[in-house]
Amino acid sequence: MHIPDGFINAPVSIGAGVAAVGAVAGCLRKARADTDERLVPMAGLAAAFIFAAQMINFPVAGGTSGHLLGGALAALLLGPYAGTLAVTVVLVVQAFLFADGGLTALGLNVLNMGVVTAFAAYGVFAVLIRLLPKTRSAAVAAGGLAAGLSVPVSAMAFVAEYALGGTTDVAIGTVAAAMGGVHLLIGIGEGLITGATLAAVLRVRPDLVFAARHLASPVPHASPVRPAAGG
Repeated sequence: MHIPDGFINAPVSIGAGVAAVGAVAGCLRKARADTDERLVPMAGLAAAFIFAAQMINFPVAGGTSGHLLGGALAALLLGPYAGTLAVTVVLVVQAFLFADGGLTALGLNVLNMGVVTAFAAYGVFAVLIRLLPKTRSAAVAAGGLAAGLSVPVSAMAFVAEYALGGTTDVAIGTVAAAMGGVHLLIGIGEGLITGATLAAVLRVRPDLVFAARHLASPVPHASPVRPAAGG
């Protein structure tokens, strides 16, 4: 899913970079309102987990492999705005320190793997959670399905970018079929990993899962201590 340098032409790459900067700036403003002191350390942990998990590839089909994108998981744990920011940090570090994804394609990668996955997954989750029972198992199932669907949506975003500015002579239909088929399979892995992670966090600290705040038990308020009556 990481797009290398030169795969998409300069005008489309620049346009994507401008759009990515605008999206990240908007997420920064929104995240300030959504994020409280409990989610700040969770944001760092989520970014570190996604960074490490993206290093692990799993076989898909025909000699291809996939890895966690992480945008869905970040959005469900932190909210779509802070989740997008967490994935953006991961992508920037990968691009500059590990050459994973081209520098000129950084805007494309932020849009596809950060913005699109985070908001697509959170939107699907929000619809599903209204239809399902208000239980942890339902939240886990909704999160896994939302994460799985976010991967082919992100792949189709790449296909659209390729249609606008692809620099190879591969037909757009071939690219769409290849990206769609492989990323449907990768989405299964994404959904399983996201669901398992959500289940683990919900088991111990449901209050730290942004998308499942409705499941967290309110913290009981201490009753005021009344002075004892004098004898």
